Amino acid sequence: MLNLLKFLMLFFLIAPLGLRAQKIDQSKLLNDIEYLSSDELGGRKPLSEGSLKARKYIQERFRELGLKSQYPDFIQYFDFQNNREGKLYENAANIVGFVGGKETEKLIVIMAHYDHIGKNGEQIFNGADDNASGTGAVLALAEYFSKNRPNHSMLFVALDAEEMGHQGAKALVDDFPFPIEQTVLNINMDMISRNVDGEIYAVGTYHYPQLKPIIENVAEGRFPKLLFGHDVPGQKADWTNASDHSQFHKNRIPFIYFGVEDHEDYHKVTDTFERIQPEFYIGTVELILDIIIAFDRNLNKE
Repeated sequence: MLNLLKFLMLFFLIAPLGLRAQKIDQSKLLNDIEYLSSDELGGRKPLSEGSLKARKYIQERFRELGLKSQYPDFIQYFDFQNNREGKLYENAANIVGFVGGKETEKLIVIMAHYDHIGKNGEQIFNGADDNASGTGAVLALAEYFSKNRPNHSMLFVALDAEEMGHQGAKALVDDFPFPIEQTVLNINMDMISRNVDGEIYAVGTYHYPQLKPIIENVAEGRFPKLLFGHDVPGQKADWTNASDHSQFHKNRIPFIYFGVEDHEDYHKVTDTFERIQPEFYIGTVELILDIIIAFDRNLNKE
C-alpha cells in the first residue's frame, strides 16, 4: 500500500495526467520502482541475494499476468566471465515473458536491465533510475498487453548483467527463442524516471529513420518532451552502443532506446527512489506505451 506521502505525491503531482484515460496502474508502477531500488535488494548485483529477490519478484509478476515463456519458469540462465573482476558468473538470469500476437508471429522485443552495481562495503547503490525505472516499465507494459492482446507477438525481458558489458542482452540474442529475423523492433528502456528539463530521448532513428514519423505523431504536445539524437556515429555522446539494444542493432534489428541524459546521481549511492520524479516517470511510461501501440498498429506486417 502507498503511504500517505506517496498518496499526496500522486494526487498533487499526477492529477493532470489523470485527465487522460489511464492505461497503466500508476500506484503499482511507483511501488515497483520503490521495491526494486530498496535497501532490501542491495543494489541488485548479479547473483547477489538482492538480485535473486528481484528475479523472483519479476517472475511472480509475469506468472500473475498469465504470460507464457519459451524458458522454464520464465528464466533464461547464462554464464559469463567478468574480466574486470577475473570471475566467472554462473547461472545469471534473464526473465522472459511472451504474449502471442493476434495477426502476426513477428516480434516486438520490449526490455530493460534489472541489475545494478551492488554495494561498496556498507554503501548501497540502489539504482532507482538505473534501472529499476526501466524494469518497472517492463512490468507495466507487460500488464497492459496481457490484457490488450497486440497484433504483433511480444517478448518482455528483464535482462541481467548490463552493467558488466551487456551480458544478458548478448545471451538473449545468442540463445534467442525464435529466428532472430522474426524480430521487427527492439524497445529498450534504461534510466527513464527523472530529468530536470522534463526531456526524454528516443535514440535510434538516425539508423532507422522509418520509425521517426510514428514516434513524432504520438509524442507531439506530450509531457515529457521527447527528443531525438544521441545516435549519430562519430559525434559526442553517441548512445547507439550504450546499453542492451546494441546487441539487436549488431544484428540489424531496428531499435528505439528510451533514456535520459546522465544526471548527478548516475552510478552513485544517491540514485534512490526519493530522487525520482513521479510525474515525469509516469508520463514517460504512458508515452512509451502509446508509442509501442502505434508501432504495433503501423509496422509492416508483411
